Amino acid sequence: MELAGPLPKAGRWRLALAALSLACAPPAPPGPEPDSLSEPTSATFVAEDQQSHTQARLQAISALDARVVWASGLEATYTRTADGGVTWHTARMPGAEELQFRDVHAVSADTAYLLAAGAGELSRIFKTTNGGADWQLQYLNPEPEGFLDCFDFWSPDRGIAYGDSVGGELFVLTTDDGETWSRVPVEALPDAGPGEGGFAASGGCVQTGSNGRAWIATGAGGAARVLRTADYGRSWAFAEAPVVRGEAAGLTTIAFHDDITGIALGGDLEQDDTFTANVALSADGGATWTHGGAVSFPGGIYGGAWSQDGETLIAAGPSGISVSSNGGRAWRPLSDRDTWSVAFGDADIFWAVGPEGRITRYSR
Repeated sequence: MELAGPLPKAGRWRLALAALSLACAPPAPPGPEPDSLSEPTSATFVAEDQQSHTQARLQAISALDARVVWASGLEATYTRTADGGVTWHTARMPGAEELQFRDVHAVSADTAYLLAAGAGELSRIFKTTNGGADWQLQYLNPEPEGFLDCFDFWSPDRGIAYGDSVGGELFVLTTDDGETWSRVPVEALPDAGPGEGGFAASGGCVQTGSNGRAWIATGAGGAARVLRTADYGRSWAFAEAPVVRGEAAGLTTIAFHDDITGIALGGDLEQDDTFTANVALSADGGATWTHGGAVSFPGGIYGGAWSQDGETLIAAGPSGISVSSNGGRAWRPLSDRDTWSVAFGDADIFWAVGPEGRITRYSR
């Protein structure tokens, strides 16, 4: 789903929203718990802004390691570094300036996928194998109601994409060859809730795991669920997440450290200055979810990421960045900068992107 104005748009949620009814939502915490700012301080990071050579808002970032990183955003913009951020090579896809690249997946310094989010045919998937010199259009959304939100990959050639529900049915795509994409039969998926979709904010609403596992974070229309598969998308189950719900609320992003330990994040994207229940934790592979600790900033969370060693969690949104060193039970502030997406390059380095072409390298 698309977000309006400075927000990412949660699928098809209306611009003229009536007052949201949150009666079905779990009680929202008034703000960070007192111990949220006393969590372990070993996760201290130093920020270093990068020269991205663009003013376009960057919304997604994918780090293959500490050196190879791709990022993407509005105005058909994409950028990459192969030297840990010393230099960034930035370009726009020719003739496609109306596209919004809300997700990117790095395979190597030369190979990557881009997902364009938008209504109908504005939702597309591309692939390059020569560093962005050429892009192959792999998927053009044929559904006028369709709206792609995010994708992820099990391997360089095997991936999954998620979009807003179409005709009252969930919309999931998979590829087995890295070239062609097919829709998962609706019979294999749970029934969609009214208006259920995703939020095309950070590209984080789907994550793959080992042995065919994957998780999808849903939101909007009163939904806040985690869909899960253990067979490369051939069959699915779901679990409810205890976060705020509404027309422009629910889950926006999901991150698993391994096949057992996960976090789902989101919030009410219309309540920029309000603390809500927007963190959920799972210790059983996504079968059940419990409340996590409140992050240090108000409003929605757009992006989240685990460090490779599982010791550090990052949550980010328009009001800042929070860090947790105890699995999301408590958080401390790291930054108050508007941030859309984050990704770890290794256990001690993560990258963050946001408005005006901002890329920041955080290290410790």
